[in-house]
Amino acid sequence: MSDLVKGLSQISRRDFIRNTGLAGGGLILGVSFSACSKEKELSGGDFAPNVYVNLLHSGEVEIVCHRSEMGQGIRTSLVQVIADEMEADWDRVKLLQAIGDAKYGDQNTDGSTSIRKQFDILRNAGAVARQMLVNAAADTWGVPASECIGRNHAVHHQASGRSLGYGELAGHASTMAVPKQVNFKSPADYRYIGKPMDLIDGMAFTVGTALYGTDIVLPDMLYASIERCPAIGGKLVSVDDTKARAVAGVVDVIQLGDGTMPPAFNPLGGVAVLATNTWSAQKGRAALQVQWNMGANGNHNSASYRKQLEASVSAQGTKALARGDVDAALAAAAKTVDATYYAPLLSQAPMEPPAATARINADGSCEVWACTQDPQTAQGVVAGALGIEPAQVTINVTLLGGGFGRKSKPDFMAEAALLAKKAGKPVKVTWTREDDIRHGYFHSVSAQYLRGGIDGEGNTIAWLQRTAFPSISATFEPADGPSASELSLGCTDNPYAIANMTIESCKAAAHVRIGWLRSVSNVYHAFAASSFADELAHLAGRDPKDYLLELIGPDRHVLPADSGAEYENYGQDLAEHPIDTARLKAVLKEAANMANWGRKLPRGRGLGIAVHRSFLAFVATAAEVSVSSDGTLKVEELWTAIDAGTVVNPDRVQAQMEGAGIFGMSLALHGEITAEGGAIVQGNFDSYPIVRMNEAPSAIHVRIMPSTARPGGVGEPGVPPVAPAICNAIFAATGKRVRELPIRNVKLV
Repeated sequence: MSDLVKGLSQISRRDFIRNTGLAGGGLILGVSFSACSKEKELSGGDFAPNVYVNLLHSGEVEIVCHRSEMGQGIRTSLVQVIADEMEADWDRVKLLQAIGDAKYGDQNTDGSTSIRKQFDILRNAGAVARQMLVNAAADTWGVPASECIGRNHAVHHQASGRSLGYGELAGHASTMAVPKQVNFKSPADYRYIGKPMDLIDGMAFTVGTALYGTDIVLPDMLYASIERCPAIGGKLVSVDDTKARAVAGVVDVIQLGDGTMPPAFNPLGGVAVLATNTWSAQKGRAALQVQWNMGANGNHNSASYRKQLEASVSAQGTKALARGDVDAALAAAAKTVDATYYAPLLSQAPMEPPAATARINADGSCEVWACTQDPQTAQGVVAGALGIEPAQVTINVTLLGGGFGRKSKPDFMAEAALLAKKAGKPVKVTWTREDDIRHGYFHSVSAQYLRGGIDGEGNTIAWLQRTAFPSISATFEPADGPSASELSLGCTDNPYAIANMTIESCKAAAHVRIGWLRSVSNVYHAFAASSFADELAHLAGRDPKDYLLELIGPDRHVLPADSGAEYENYGQDLAEHPIDTARLKAVLKEAANMANWGRKLPRGRGLGIAVHRSFLAFVATAAEVSVSSDGTLKVEELWTAIDAGTVVNPDRVQAQMEGAGIFGMSLALHGEITAEGGAIVQGNFDSYPIVRMNEAPSAIHVRIMPSTARPGGVGEPGVPPVAPAICNAIFAATGKRVRELPIRNVKLV
């Protein structure tokens, strides 16, 4: 590893890509789709990252991955798309990881965007490369290009039987004009797209050679551990570092000052202990004697804050969606039911806590190695912290041991850069698990009030929903409640065919750093809406699955704007990615069929089901649970059906749905972050548990719906239906409604 890191420190990935292309005399193809680039007109693509294909005379194809790998398999899926359209031999493709650079367009690996927003762009990159190679071969042979075809790493002239390998054509292809138009392959001819493919990094993961942020080691490097104020916005009063400096291996103690308010992505400040190894740094930190002024959030308490949220949704809020006359419909209803749902703060808690290594070069530039989801934002934040230009900062992206949204925030990278500047040596900052859980960007706490009414025939005629939660916006600017974009995540995009519907947002102040977690606001919105749909089914005396189908109603495309909602469709056109109730019902029916819905179950067992659209994919989950006489809950099995449109790698989709099942169970059964006196109470997996092996279902069954629709998201959409499916199953087993999470706080018998 030391030889590898030494090599990395001598040459950047950018230089490596450039130099290998020049030295090899090969074809370096830059496909740009930015709005201001000349290649946009030539390629016919939309705005998206630049994707580079480097074909050497040896025949090797190097593909640069501009997104971050955190277990979702994007380094494999991205290569599948480009290599398929290029007709490259899979065994002759090598992948290079991109640094953070604006030339790649959006590099933020979040929101399940890597395929759904760039599928055509990636195909363009491969198709343009293939066409240029075809043109080069046709020119060599003096035949029309229409008579030639690129297939399996070579160009073939079908009439004469001649062929030339891609490597043989590389030099000549580099002289060819970029085609103005290219044709994509027919899906029937796909070799890699839609096929299960082994992970490119699979062997490295297996044998332990994969390089993560925590693994980076630079010559003469120091290790840092940072004590931060327990409450956001607090300030350092005093520090006595005498005992810390006496710890063997400790080199220095550096005060980082106070954090900013709003916090944005800036460092939290605090006191850093620098040492020759991580253990000494942490021991020195433990020996610090620090006094804090806890600031305006020093009195924050989760229990009292919950009461504030529930009071907020008990009163009328600001209308975000209005259809029909809810008040009149409720007054005329044969039966009504109301419920308040609560979901607590959550931590992403990735397997690898944040870690970053920074070095300040002699010219004042900075180089960072980090497990980051968003290297370009990191570039800007690090530059701002150091007072230099973003172009002077290089962000090298390592593999990520999970992310779930936490590693989109580069505060830990700025910490490393500031300490490297102050220390005059490379510095690695490693967050402990306690740091990660107590000082993160938390998934928001929420309260929701719902009231519904049914007519004499059991049809739902009224739906009132109020939602209150601290907004992610509060991390960057003053905000006192949900934003329109957050309401778009599972609330104002409600697909139910109910004539009278009102959705209101209610005020909620932030007292911690709020950030995104896998599926963001969909988590608590789906919990409430899907649970309440089950309550309405019970009120009407109907089967929950059948009633859900009736609520969704006829096949149609839902347009939230028709009901006055300010709706954001995950950054993409509703015409291309509609809220399609036919697809929603199809996954619901499929999950029910998989679970053999309607079968007779023994006493203490129940089936529950939920369906939700998020990140442009449609997912339904059915859960079977057992509840013993002492109230012990066991999730026996899960069944999930997903329609994510065109799928690149089915193995990755199945893995993501299985992972979403465990992730969603962890949130539903155990996930809860609380605060007392402004400080987060939880610190490790003993107090913030995740699902353990003995709690896992005996099986998680996954069905991927065949589809030719445009790709939707995969990484995030599997989470939202899990909690309501389990809670609905608990009601079926016990008659007990679960309206708050985590379930471990609820007495089930």
